[in-house]
Amino acid sequence: MPRLPRLDAGHGLERFRQQLANVDALPQLCVLGVVAGLLTGALMVLFRSLLELGGLWLFPGGSPEAFEALPPQWRSLMPLLAAVLIGIWMWRMPAAGRQIGVMHVIDRLTYHQGRFPLRNWLTQWWVGLVSVVGGLSAGREGPAIHLGAAASSGLGQRLRLPHNSLRVLVACGTAAGIAASFNTPVAGVIFAMEVVMMEYTIVGFMPVILASTMGAVVAQLVYGSHPAIGVPDLHLASLLDLPWIIASALAIGLLAGLFVRVSRQGPRLEKLPMALRFLMAGGAVAAVAWWYPEVQGMGYDTLQATLSGSVAVDVLLAVAIGKLLLTAGTVACGIPVSIIGPVLVIGGAAGTLCGLAGQWLLPIEASDPALYAMLGMAAMMGAVLQAPLAALMALLELTHNPNIILPGMLAVVVSCLTARQLCGCRGFFISLTRQGLHPLQQPLMQALSRVSVPAVMERRLVRTPRMVSHRRARALLEPEPVWILIERSSDDKPMLALKAADLARWLTEHPAPGDRALEGMKKGEEAPVDLMEIPGVRLELAPIGLQATLSEAFGKLNDSMLDALYVEHGHRPKQKRISGIITRGAIERFYRVGD
Repeated sequence: MPRLPRLDAGHGLERFRQQLANVDALPQLCVLGVVAGLLTGALMVLFRSLLELGGLWLFPGGSPEAFEALPPQWRSLMPLLAAVLIGIWMWRMPAAGRQIGVMHVIDRLTYHQGRFPLRNWLTQWWVGLVSVVGGLSAGREGPAIHLGAAASSGLGQRLRLPHNSLRVLVACGTAAGIAASFNTPVAGVIFAMEVVMMEYTIVGFMPVILASTMGAVVAQLVYGSHPAIGVPDLHLASLLDLPWIIASALAIGLLAGLFVRVSRQGPRLEKLPMALRFLMAGGAVAAVAWWYPEVQGMGYDTLQATLSGSVAVDVLLAVAIGKLLLTAGTVACGIPVSIIGPVLVIGGAAGTLCGLAGQWLLPIEASDPALYAMLGMAAMMGAVLQAPLAALMALLELTHNPNIILPGMLAVVVSCLTARQLCGCRGFFISLTRQGLHPLQQPLMQALSRVSVPAVMERRLVRTPRMVSHRRARALLEPEPVWILIERSSDDKPMLALKAADLARWLTEHPAPGDRALEGMKKGEEAPVDLMEIPGVRLELAPIGLQATLSEAFGKLNDSMLDALYVEHGHRPKQKRISGIITRGAIERFYRVGD
């Protein structure tokens, strides 16, 4: 009876890795996008469940945002305790282990090809939960992005996938985290591409769309299909509102610039001990929370009440100014809280104040202040993050009202321009630029990061020691290699690469002696050939991993001042194999022609 062929899982996975190394591995990336979306959605449900568990334990109504129901003494003590608990955790960590949130995701994507350390991931769980439940001004979106991006990337690292696919997995986790948090899948996609990846490509878009969809599906299965914030039916009452919308967006853009400026005061405060900085942040929240608990936590309940028109003017001022300074000050003091949720709440309060002022100026034609609240949310988010398209998509998905897009576009563009041109805000998460661009926005880095070295490396090579016989030299050329790798006598000496054509030319010009030499060769008396003495160009080589991208290879070539690298395959140090060689010329040809 004939046997059925066995499926070789290892061989199939290796083929899957090779396919992902290319720039056009769209079907394989879409599969990864689905898996990353499901994984991130499950993690976000777990994170929200832990927040709700904390609410059941600490708050009378069971909601993790019901700070108003607590006595003033307790709700003022909570941020101090939260700052202490976070400080104790951070004190045990090295400086590199304290980096979390969206900025950490961008940093790992920029300089580490999307690979995340486990300790930062665990820190994000602790800081994210304690900061929100403990009453600091913080959101849940930053933790969702970090947890999803790191988990998705970790899955790729576990499968030893090429680093170019890890970058796409990071974007997938980011989009799914936003989608599962807000139930806004389109905004999640745009946020991932505009804020984190900082590029738009078809190969990048499709997997991210699938991941965002899966994240939203998982969240809807648990929490229903309603958005995170209930929005009334809103519309622009008159075109006469447009000048006031422009003025309001100008004011919100200035507030966004103030937020970024205050949050960037961290280097000045670093001179103070970490314990003092953390107590300063917790104490400031505690002082304001005694009278205005609306500044604590995520603030979605306050935003919901703002949209329904049931928030007093003094509370709106406390949220628009107080929560802005408290959130930015907490970041400046070194507590890495999420700012996306608070920014939306601050924008909603500021927009409502502008809408109330508009009603006073134009009592007949003015639109509902709730409309200004929604425009303020989008304007503040777009200005702080310098992500206008993501802000507009969030506005559309939260309102389900296309009529709000026209004033929304105007408000977002004006606020973004104001923050950028008048306040010098290049984006909250962009801390480093070269020639006006973040490293992720550099065209060369973008192109080379989409492909891994297996797609470009030369696989036709042979390895040999330095001294060989004539017969062995001719045998090296039989498989028609392009490169001959010369192994050195010591590990301290770099491996060298010789063009096979140079050896073939030398053998043609220096044929082996006749029969007498052949007889001597059988006796082991033939004079050896020294491959180091053959005329030709020899390249010094340094190692690089098979999973590396072309941008990693290009950077290593520049750092080591070499012209070629040999590509290692395997994980055990003494059992690594050489899979190919990649030269500077091959990378440049890919960028100029292949891209």
